Amino acid sequence: MTRTAVVAGVGPGLGAAVARRFVAEGCRVALLARTEPYLDSLAAELDAEGAALAVPTDLTDADEVAAAFETVREAFGPTDALVYNASGTPWKGLSDIGVDEFDDALATGPRGALLCAKEAAADMCGNGADDGAGTVVFTGATTSIRGKEGALGFSAAKFAIRGMAQSLARELGPEGVHVAHVVLDGSIRPPDVVPADPPTRLDPDDIAAQYWELVTADPATMPFEIHLTNGPGGAVEFV
Repeated sequence: MTRTAVVAGVGPGLGAAVARRFVAEGCRVALLARTEPYLDSLAAELDAEGAALAVPTDLTDADEVAAAFETVREAFGPTDALVYNASGTPWKGLSDIGVDEFDDALATGPRGALLCAKEAAADMCGNGADDGAGTVVFTGATTSIRGKEGALGFSAAKFAIRGMAQSLARELGPEGVHVAHVVLDGSIRPPDVVPADPPTRLDPDDIAAQYWELVTADPATMPFEIHLTNGPGGAVEFV
């Protein structure tokens, strides 16, 4: 089965790794983010027989998100898999963070996640996708489950996305949509950093492999949450 996947929030780290893995698995992948030059470059790299599409999008803008998904439908058809990977990261505590910075973290986090989920679910729940099935994966962090000093906006946004994912799993599950949340409990190794032995950071390619496992999970045993942590050999916990 050829799937249409949307990766929302694409940079040179995890977003690019997820896109590369999904294209390697035979998906048609739409790349959504604000940075048009990088998206064009990555799409050109991945464009095996038209398998990748750069769609510059402000994920906080409802009209732009709606237009982006319409562009994807016209090029590839309805969305079968959504990976929401965007986040705003004002690394500031209460005394330093501005209200505008806090609002930006929430806009890039749960607001953008909501806008993309609404569009993807419209495709997956009987409006064109095969059998009304699909997968929605939200990228979480350590701060999804425990707040971090000096990361007030980031913590609030990640907590909110986890709650949204839990609610959507119950709402969309009966429609055949697998909603999953991935807790990345550790820092991700940048693409220009040589892996340590033993590893001290999460490998983006390994994370992308776990995302693909979620997309292809057996409906009888689909996990809601995967908890990934760095360290010797890493660790995966399914919840």
